[in-house]
Amino acid sequence: MKRRSARVVAVQCLYQMEMNRVPAHEALQTAMEEALNDNESGTDVSDADALLAYVRGLLDKLVPLIPEIDGMLTEFLQGYQVDRLSRVDREVLRLAVYEMIYADDVPPKVAVNEAIEVAKHFGTDESGKFVNGVLGKMVKQVDELKAKANA
Repeated sequence: MKRRSARVVAVQCLYQMEMNRVPAHEALQTAMEEALNDNESGTDVSDADALLAYVRGLLDKLVPLIPEIDGMLTEFLQGYQVDRLSRVDREVLRLAVYEMIYADDVPPKVAVNEAIEVAKHFGTDESGKFVNGVLGKMVKQVDELKAKANA
């Protein structure tokens, strides 16, 4: 299973959860059905069971932390508010912050680079630059942010 595919599915799930007010398991089911059938996003589903399990575990950990993640983002969104961001940018940033701060198996710079690529894929022409700007500021303080999150 490729983690990029998992990130794409996770962002799709977060987007659906917010847009349609559905629970994580329902959003995941819909995203996986789309990936297995239409696959407009080009998601690698060669190991669908592993992809499903990984994204389910990721969402189980990430979703309860969204208020805390949004609080962290607020500190770094100079001139913006989390709820005023495009939905795509917001969900990409949430996933990236989760991976940077809470996931022990993802180096922060990898989380940033992956977020930029996913933002470019789903967002506007400016999404990659915007996500890079916000996360670039955060990565400079990642150890401090991790310490606060684990306190």
